[in-house]
Amino acid sequence: MENKNEITPITMDQFLPTVIRFKMEARRLAQICAVRTPEGFELSYSFCRGYDMETLRLVTATDEKVSSITQIYPCAFMQENEVAELFGVPIENITQDYKDKLYRIDREAPFKEKG
Repeated sequence: MENKNEITPITMDQFLPTVIRFKMEARRLAQICAVRTPEGFELSYSFCRGYDMETLRLVTATDEKVSSITQIYPCAFMQENEVAELFGVPIENITQDYKDKLYRIDREAPFKEKG
């Protein structure tokens, strides 16, 4: 039996309802990743159940606000703080928001600008 590993493009309207459904299906949060694009950011949220993984791919504009998932997955607070601090993604309502004090870095949001 082959393990499932899928990437699912998702809109902002679908994002939180899908994350809630994944929680109800007993999926665990595996990782949150950010990549800078010319128009904004590509955020990947990977969830696992057993050896199956599904990644939600959310594409946002540079200044588009993203809702935190820490009310659903409390363990997301470190990865969301990292994405906010290093990339400048405006994530709202992180339950444990470090307010750009997670890392000791020389410049604000060093990965925000496309290199």
